[in-house]
Amino acid sequence: MASSTPPPHCALTTSKPYHPHPLPQTHSHPHSNHRNNHQRHWSSQKVSLNRPAPPRNATHPPPSQTPNFLSLSSSKSDFSADFSGRRSTRFVSKMHFGRAKISGNGRHSSFAEEALEEAIRCCKNEAGLDQVLLTFGSKLLGSDDYTFLFRELGNRGEWLAAMRCFEFAVGRERKRNEQGKLASSMISILGRSGKVDLAEKVFENAVSDGYGNTVYAYSALISAYAKSGYCNEAIRVFETMKDSGLKPNLVTYNALIDACGKGGADFKRASEIFDEMLRNGVQPDRITFNSLLAVCSGAGLWETARGLFNEMIYRGIDQDIYTYNTFLDAACNGGQIDVAFDIMSEMHAKNILPNQVTYSTVIRGCAKAGRLDRALSLFNEMKCAGITLDRVSYNTLLAIYASLGKFEEALNVSKEMESMGIKKDVVTYNALLDGFGKQGMYTKVKQLFAEMKAEKLSPNLLTYSTLISVYLKGALYHDAVEVYKEFKKQGLKADVVFYSKLIDALCKKGLVEYSSLLLNEMTKEGIQPNVVTYNSIINAFGESASNECGSDNVTQIVSTISQSKWENSKEDNIVKIFEQLAAQKSASGKKTNADRQDILCILGVFHKMHELQIKPNVVTFSAILNACSRCSSFDEASLLLEELRLFDNQVYGVAHGLLMGQREGVWAQALSLFNEVKQMDSSTASAFYNALTDMLWHFDQKQGAQLVVLEGKRSEVWENTWSTSCLDLHLMSSGAACAMVHAWLLSIRSIVFEGHELPKMLSILTGWGKHSKITGDGALKRAIEGLLTSIGAPFQVAKCNIGRFISTGAVVTAWLRESGTLEVLVLQDNTSHLRATRFGQISNLQQLTL
Repeated sequence: MASSTPPPHCALTTSKPYHPHPLPQTHSHPHSNHRNNHQRHWSSQKVSLNRPAPPRNATHPPPSQTPNFLSLSSSKSDFSADFSGRRSTRFVSKMHFGRAKISGNGRHSSFAEEALEEAIRCCKNEAGLDQVLLTFGSKLLGSDDYTFLFRELGNRGEWLAAMRCFEFAVGRERKRNEQGKLASSMISILGRSGKVDLAEKVFENAVSDGYGNTVYAYSALISAYAKSGYCNEAIRVFETMKDSGLKPNLVTYNALIDACGKGGADFKRASEIFDEMLRNGVQPDRITFNSLLAVCSGAGLWETARGLFNEMIYRGIDQDIYTYNTFLDAACNGGQIDVAFDIMSEMHAKNILPNQVTYSTVIRGCAKAGRLDRALSLFNEMKCAGITLDRVSYNTLLAIYASLGKFEEALNVSKEMESMGIKKDVVTYNALLDGFGKQGMYTKVKQLFAEMKAEKLSPNLLTYSTLISVYLKGALYHDAVEVYKEFKKQGLKADVVFYSKLIDALCKKGLVEYSSLLLNEMTKEGIQPNVVTYNSIINAFGESASNECGSDNVTQIVSTISQSKWENSKEDNIVKIFEQLAAQKSASGKKTNADRQDILCILGVFHKMHELQIKPNVVTFSAILNACSRCSSFDEASLLLEELRLFDNQVYGVAHGLLMGQREGVWAQALSLFNEVKQMDSSTASAFYNALTDMLWHFDQKQGAQLVVLEGKRSEVWENTWSTSCLDLHLMSSGAACAMVHAWLLSIRSIVFEGHELPKMLSILTGWGKHSKITGDGALKRAIEGLLTSIGAPFQVAKCNIGRFISTGAVVTAWLRESGTLEVLVLQDNTSHLRATRFGQISNLQQLTL
């Protein structure tokens, strides 16, 4: 059974669909009424690659009425966009990093190529390089030859030699405009290779010497900052450029929008730049839209990306492979995996063939959405298409096998990488460490870490946080201490992701007191917790009652910045926490009647999140629902949701209304919420449905539970769950699975009473609990076995598969025809406690706060 709490990195984009800009008046297609006409078209799931036809009798709006590029508030939903959260606290990996760059043919002469050969041979020798430049000086034909020379040297990492050539060329050139071209080219070359400091120096010298005050030089420096992700610096140079009286051109604006994407700026900033660009009469091109799509991809704005793509088509701007790869990345980051496959299919229709990046992007999206089999089939498709796997592809494949526990396959991928001349890098080792760690193979983890260091690879922040998290979950506290001490020696600085990963590991062990101490340490270091951090703590209260978390410990969570007994110590408090865990081995006593205190704790966490302006997301909601399921009484669960309505009446109001049996009043609102959840990746969406159904089933709101689970089935939250012959419950929680069994049996009963025969063999699959302490004794299997027994359903555990209940069609048909069967299959809500709850909440709250 899948966990009913989703992974911390999930996304649901509820942003308003992108509104296109009016085209320039010289365009042959009218546009004004077209925008409204095609709003529905843009919000459909199918991505149209055909140029939309403008409506008749449409007129152009005047340029002064150009609308804002995008309203980031949602019109289609009242749910906050923050409810969705970001997929991760880190930005999406740069899929193109490390791939070979394709250079176009320049206009250089053959003498430039000869000069390059000589320069490469003696580039380490300054005097020798000077001699080469003097020898070829009279033969090289102006800025084109010199640009070729120092570009090729720069591509080989010979920066000192490249700079020497540039300085030589500028010194020989007498024309200011040619010197300006050389400077712009040098700045661009340095920027592409991340040498921002050198690019800055060239620019400053050029301006000082009177040939750098050009649009091209400024644009080149903005682009250099953009490529290194320095958005604020790029904007500063842009403003300086305008103050100097220079008018930005298309290259300038494209570079600045690119800076927003690579520097993590929000889409609002990029849209403001785009608006300014249009106001100044600069029309966008393919690079403009590609950069805007990249901003959307990084921010998880799928709807906006789709609108941009469609406007690009309407403007008649051709798409290239980079357009599609970025668009695919936006789709995958938005959880739109099925749409991503549609986009790939339509690429072929446009004669744009997928490349390494295309496949890597979709494979990564499938892996994040938990569709691992589909990801593996894409790898086979990639090989059949003759596309060679690169480092990114191999690392993704290896991570998939590791996450599936298929370590032999993972190691084979590692060997294949090396046979192809691709050495394992830090990403490779991080994936292996995480995969083996999750399976509790700690000896192999230690061996891999030692091998990594023997290969002279420097562990990064993710390496150390992964190792410490693995050791904490395995109660190997001494090892966690040693790794942390090594991390400190390396001079690396912990960030919010590092702390959140450790807090999550402690919470999963039930060590909530120690997670609160880490939270205190985190805030002392000036690092503000994020929604992922708090989700881990809230989720600790949604785990089973066996968690070791006494009421005295829980109160520390409410005051997340309370004084700890180590606050004034000069020693590293994290080391002391780990060392105490190592000495103690068992951190806390058994949990007593702490449920009421737990409710106060959750409310306290919510209050703190609100105070810090950290907005809960869908993972928080699922964790809250899990906590409700663990409440000792219906009153406490309803009270918790009632209090949380003060923070978000729409989201928590749906859960509270369903719990209170008020389906008629909240069902329309619930459907709106379900539509938002439908846009998420499948693992997060299924976790939401599992948590909500579990809560309703736990408190005997069984009709409500069945309605929710059927809505999840209709939305295909659980893939391939239901057929006439088989019900697959692998990915469902116990409550959701029980509700689904009733619905499935009622469905096949209708088949019987319509006069049709059932298949010869019927199956209900639960899995055999391979992760349970006792093999074959999984919680889901136990729940379904108990349910089938209680209703008298004639299913037995299969001899060949202990995670499968089977029966013949004839036997089930006979049982379904029995007079009492319908009564046990039709679910009823238990309403006996609802009236008492409505009158008793005030007194309960008073008791709770005593």
